[in-house]
Amino acid sequence: MDIRQAEENDWPVIYPFFREIVDAGRTYAYPAGLTLDEARPLWMDQEHVVVAVDGETILGSATTGPNRPGRGSHVATGSFMVDPRFHGRGVGRALGVYVIERARSAGYRSIQFNAVVETNESAVRLWQSLGFRIIGTVPEAFDHPDHGLVGLHVMYRSLSG
Repeated sequence: MDIRQAEENDWPVIYPFFREIVDAGRTYAYPAGLTLDEARPLWMDQEHVVVAVDGETILGSATTGPNRPGRGSHVATGSFMVDPRFHGRGVGRALGVYVIERARSAGYRSIQFNAVVETNESAVRLWQSLGFRIIGTVPEAFDHPDHGLVGLHVMYRSLSG
């Protein structure tokens, strides 16, 4: 598996799993039913977008950049999507490690994830295994299709040391 900068012609390949994940309503708060053109800026217009590939096959994608502008721009953030057909192959971990190293090399002091759905146990475990900790949970901030209103974790990882 390799990780490379996403190119514009990658978006039509990313979009089907983006749409599947968003429409499932279990991990992202984006509205369901976004068209190819409506969804594109939500993902592709971020500061740094990469894809994990096996040969020519895109397995997943990640975005990273500043969590906030101006006085908050020393803290990075990231978003991750793995094509469900490739779950369990370490794609999320590889993208997570990449984003951590990218943020460190770009001079960020830490990384903050603003909205990790508390019922997304595999993501919470992954981020914790990569050194993130839950610093707070916003109760009932996410309307999950199976569990109703559940919390959104704010997760943090220092990049110093």
